[in-house]
Amino acid sequence: MSPVKIIIIAVLLYLGYRLLVGDWNKKKDHGADKSALDGQDEGPVADVLIEDPICHKLVPKQQAIRLKSNHNNEILYFCSEECCNLFVRQEGENE
Repeated sequence: MSPVKIIIIAVLLYLGYRLLVGDWNKKKDHGADKSALDGQDEGPVADVLIEDPICHKLVPKQQAIRLKSNHNNEILYFCSEECCNLFVRQEGENE
């Protein structure tokens, strides 16, 4: 057998080994994920995107400007002070 064929066979065997071992490790990790979904807490979610009611941009909730609405006592989230101020002006005009 020529050296080139030996190298090709060795590379193919190595790749096959990595595929088998990698697939086995994924199955072990998948079992750990399943147990986390069965009631174990993985930790808090990083952040939730919310929609600005004025410009309809999606903003991370932790970075949004919060305002409590006078009409239905819900908390509204805005992408910027400008959108918040515009909403307050529009609410004042509607009253």
